[in-house]
Amino acid sequence: MRAKLDACLNAVNQVLLGKDAQVRLALTCLLARGHLLIEDLPGMGKTTLGHALARVLGLSFQRIQFTSDLLPGDILGTSVFDKDSGQFVFHPGPVFAELVLADEINRATPKSQSALLEAMEEGQVTIEGATRPLPDPFFVIATQNPASQGGTFALPESQLDRFLMRLSLGYPARAAEKALLLGESRRAVLPRLEPILDHAELALIQADVGKVMVSDALVDYVLRLVGATRSQPHFALGLSPRASLALLAAARAWALLAGRDYVIPEDVQAVLPAVAGHRLRERADPSGHGGGALVQWLLREVPTL
Repeated sequence: MRAKLDACLNAVNQVLLGKDAQVRLALTCLLARGHLLIEDLPGMGKTTLGHALARVLGLSFQRIQFTSDLLPGDILGTSVFDKDSGQFVFHPGPVFAELVLADEINRATPKSQSALLEAMEEGQVTIEGATRPLPDPFFVIATQNPASQGGTFALPESQLDRFLMRLSLGYPARAAEKALLLGESRRAVLPRLEPILDHAELALIQADVGKVMVSDALVDYVLRLVGATRSQPHFALGLSPRASLALLAAARAWALLAGRDYVIPEDVQAVLPAVAGHRLRERADPSGHGGGALVQWLLREVPTL
């Protein structure tokens, strides 16, 4: 199975050039059964990454383009009266897919953003009084433009906390961008990606993530990291128990991708920026822009032993 995971990483890296670390984190997030938020400028490859992951993992895929006039029914689905049967027939929305790409999620109103809350947390949606299960597996990869751009609505903390990780792709290195300019269009490469994992294999790997061993000393390190966010005065809010669980799940998946059945402190440190950065606020700057600096403080000041 390790060979297949490496093949998944290599296949996605052939499409998204020069972003090996971000691709590994994205796959880590999905193996840990989390949801992924990618924040960056337009044109950085956010949508391409979502497409590529869906193809190599063999998942059904739906893309929702979030706009200011998007309604919750456009995401979840709606019932339409059928005059032949004399009954209302439910037409499922694009959320009923195994991998849902919520493109530019912060261009929609908070009401439409919140339509994904129950889906991401419970794996089900309640529509017109009826609860409908979503596919298993079910992953959301949301992209958003920086909040400084016009026409955006900031995601509330309750929505941000549903995302196990937040990533930023950033500008490509010169060599990677040169290869991109001289090579084929990414739209031409994507359709050639073949599924590498089937559903049974993906479920087995996700089960194996939960079996990766975690020592008491490693848990104590996680508790020290989380405790520092709750006790140090420059943190506006501490990390929640949900964030603690997310950090440990991500560290387990990262260790599994590295070929180990146990977690080491370096695994926690590798995933901490992506797991904690969007959950932390500086007391002096509650806008959330200081999350990265707070994570670096944690990595620097909190001892591993």
